[in-house]
Amino acid sequence: MALEYAYHPGNVAHSGSPEVAESMIPLAKSLGIKLTHLEGATSCGAGIIRQANEKLQLTLNARIFAQAESLGLEIMTPCASTAGNLLEDLFRLKSDPILLAEINDVLMKTCGMEFNGETSVNHLLHVIVDEIGLDKVKSMVVNPIDFRVASYYGPNMQQDGFCGEDDVYDPEYMETLMKTLGGKNVDWESRMQSVGAPSILTEESTVLKLSASVLNDAKSEGAQLIVSACNLSHSVMDIYQGKASQRTGLNVNIPVVHLCEILTFALGHYNTRFAQLRTRVMVIGD
Repeated sequence: MALEYAYHPGNVAHSGSPEVAESMIPLAKSLGIKLTHLEGATSCGAGIIRQANEKLQLTLNARIFAQAESLGLEIMTPCASTAGNLLEDLFRLKSDPILLAEINDVLMKTCGMEFNGETSVNHLLHVIVDEIGLDKVKSMVVNPIDFRVASYYGPNMQQDGFCGEDDVYDPEYMETLMKTLGGKNVDWESRMQSVGAPSILTEESTVLKLSASVLNDAKSEGAQLIVSACNLSHSVMDIYQGKASQRTGLNVNIPVVHLCEILTFALGHYNTRFAQLRTRVMVIGD
């Protein structure tokens, strides 16, 4: 029986990182996951809306929770920042009945919906490791990922009680998955460091410095490739590499691929794109 989730594609999956939304479709089919789309679902706010109007972000995310709840499903997203922000707001609403009642009043008046606390949020990584299992994934590998891989979690995804059996502060799920796909893991310090992605439009200089630091750390430790579990961070580290290098003078030239995409490559999808990635890794070299 297929696993079924209310699917939230995450931030910038249809803009800055369209390969995430695109690759999720064949990936879910291969893994036996049924994706039920949340029609008209908004962004999680990425922590940005909260800075200006916390109750607006809570209301928007409560609407997402209410949609999933009405379907009788838990939420799954491939984006670490979305998973983290949704989990934070879900915890707040579940732990504060007065706040939940206030938000529900707005929901009922604006869209005729109500959230009763009956859903949860999962990142794709945790679903793969805990629900599908690495043995099944290993049996499906067609194209081994024989690169030296730096796995990037970002700062938001690992939250106590919502990351399976993985350690909140010293996770290893991604490294275990990359090894299952045939990759060689690189030990590096920046795998949970923020690159400041939500602030790219307002604090570009700071974001470029943070991104350069993360990229350079992976490169310095011998990685040939960064695999990111976060749409936003992946987008910034990939698109802004040139600017980050110019701003800091650091060596940041390294391919950055989203977890969804590397999984589809390993399972036999998009072979031409995988060949292009191999070529880029070879051209960049060590």
